[in-house]
Amino acid sequence: MRGNDDTNVTNGNDVELIDREVVHDGFFRLDRYRLRHRQFAGGLGPVLTREVLERGKVAAVLPVDPVRDRVVLIEQFRPGAWGADWDPWLLECVAGVIEPGETPEDLSRREALEEAGCVITDLVPIAAFLTSPGATTETVRLFCGRVDSEGVGGLHGLAEEGEDIRVSVVSVDEAVALLDKGKIVNAKTIIALQWIARHYASLKARWSPKDRDE
Repeated sequence: MRGNDDTNVTNGNDVELIDREVVHDGFFRLDRYRLRHRQFAGGLGPVLTREVLERGKVAAVLPVDPVRDRVVLIEQFRPGAWGADWDPWLLECVAGVIEPGETPEDLSRREALEEAGCVITDLVPIAAFLTSPGATTETVRLFCGRVDSEGVGGLHGLAEEGEDIRVSVVSVDEAVALLDKGKIVNAKTIIALQWIARHYASLKARWSPKDRDE
């Protein structure tokens, strides 16, 4: 079994890139690859033509208030869900595309303020993963962020980006119950809440009031 480190560098002997063509460059970019890759039985396989959505690097954060035992979730319209005949208004954690020169941690703090009106005071890594590696380059760095949820809520988002975001604050137990009932269908949020369900006690101890004041 071949694993990947955080750099996700492919050995040049494993994949032969024949050509790459940009077939669409709009809100998202779509690339068409012609390539061959090494097969498990040995040697290179046949030439494959594959379209790949160039999405890039994303960071996401689930804001959590360990003092009030609350989780901050956002709700917004998602055209992909609408196109798939799902309810397009999804409950999610905060997320965004990492800009050049920006770290995943910087993005998490910026988007939490823009999308939810939350100030992140500490970040704990949850996971790094590919969202749909058969179709897109999107990679995600997922965090849990400590916040003070007092006064958080209402409508947020950047008007110039067409964002229309409703912010809700729910208990940790209620958030996990929404997950168990199938009300959370966004993959990043599912992973984050599954992590919270397993690790909230230790997270709360780490973010104790004493630690918060230091």
